[in-house]
Amino acid sequence: MIIPTRRSISITHGAATRRTLSSAVRLCSRPSIAPKPTLNLRHIRENPELYSQTCVDRNYLAQKNSPQEIIQQHEQWKEIQRSSRTLREKNNDIRTRLSHAKTFSGIELSDAGKSSRNDGDLLQQARDLKVELQKIAAQEDALNERMEYLAMNLPNLTSKETPIGAEPRLLGYIREPPQHPTTTHDLTWRNHVHIGTEFDLLDFTSAGMTSGWGWYFLKNEGALLEHALIQYAIKVAANHSFSVVSPPSIVYSHIANACGFLPRDQGGEQQTYAIAQKEEETQSSTGHERNPEKSLAGTAEIPFAGMKANTVLNETQLPLQIVGASRCYRAEAGARGAETKGLYRVHEFTKVEMFAWTRGGKEQVAFDSMLAVQEEILETLGLYCRILEMPSQDLGASAIRKVDIEAFFPSRRGNNEGWGEVTSASICTDYQTRRLNTRLKPAAKSFKSEFPSTVNGTALAVPRVLAAVLENGWNEGEKCVKIPPVLHPWMHGLGEIRKKSR
Repeated sequence: MIIPTRRSISITHGAATRRTLSSAVRLCSRPSIAPKPTLNLRHIRENPELYSQTCVDRNYLAQKNSPQEIIQQHEQWKEIQRSSRTLREKNNDIRTRLSHAKTFSGIELSDAGKSSRNDGDLLQQARDLKVELQKIAAQEDALNERMEYLAMNLPNLTSKETPIGAEPRLLGYIREPPQHPTTTHDLTWRNHVHIGTEFDLLDFTSAGMTSGWGWYFLKNEGALLEHALIQYAIKVAANHSFSVVSPPSIVYSHIANACGFLPRDQGGEQQTYAIAQKEEETQSSTGHERNPEKSLAGTAEIPFAGMKANTVLNETQLPLQIVGASRCYRAEAGARGAETKGLYRVHEFTKVEMFAWTRGGKEQVAFDSMLAVQEEILETLGLYCRILEMPSQDLGASAIRKVDIEAFFPSRRGNNEGWGEVTSASICTDYQTRRLNTRLKPAAKSFKSEFPSTVNGTALAVPRVLAAVLENGWNEGEKCVKIPPVLHPWMHGLGEIRKKSR
């Protein structure tokens, strides 16, 4: 399977890192241990215009001709089936005749003399037919693999709620921000980098020495704020009936691929860190797979979805909702500049993620539950936010619908009027479960098993929310940051952050 990226970055098992630059896409094959996908190729063949237009609407231009190619490949497959039918029937007839003669296809020619000359001829015909049928089977396999490859790289369909194009639609506000004049002093002092540096909460210089640009140290009250935000987000989600799970941060690359990572856009903006392995670590001396490729997870959505790979869920278990905190790794942190300065876009961060499995047609209930968690967290943190229905070109490969919530950053008024994304929630229907072989056993025994839908949402991404708390909690008169009261239980009794005396 292809992962479109502008560059691939690998991490060795040792201390050194290795970076491979490529302007092309990176191929990641599916190992034998990977879940076998069950893609709805028939629906694609019956609706090629719908899938092609979806590719255009979502800027997947390289895939817009894939539906037609799938149809062509399927026609070739059917023609091979038709043309080989006579050979298969002849092969079955010969095997039946040999069986009646108490022989078997594996007998050696030297043993054939024990039978009649006619039986010897039949054996030779059987061997010849076997070779021909093996060639035909290889052609069929190649066509099936090509169709699966093309379908795997198509994005999901798009919800009617999703605006087509690149512009989101405003749904509403959480505490609409106050209107007051912007001053140079305001832009400088209220910047979270300035506050964090002056108050000894953030250290980008040391992180640049240890890890490079895009990393950071959280210190003192900054580190306490991180843990407070995590605990508070998990508490709110748990109160909304989400079960708490701690996921791994390293995943098989084929699990990430099955989840649609694949980047979120076709411009290569999102990339992954792959764990570098020597060839002898991935394959045995006989050429068999030993240790498939692994990656650092860009989001807990990936290991959460993989939890139920090759699993049959009972309908009575649904909706199955989980939440957990994890470290997330994004190789693409954006170009350096004022709009990405500080904690706004980084390579590594902690995020509290929500994930749910639900029956098809019931996704909206889980989706609304996640939005309710997000709104409660952000409102009680005292942040000013707006809620956006995201456009088709902003959807990830797996999503049919996505709603983002953007917080107001006083220091970013010159960029997007100060708004910056802090959470998102997506409905993915059965896109991931079909690729991960997660099935649903309906309660009614008369119904066949089907594929459940998945829904995911960010409860809280620490760096951006922490930055928003610092900037919006700044009290100019007292020269301190007021900590939201909901975080006080995890702040060691602190209600505000002040500059430390030297």
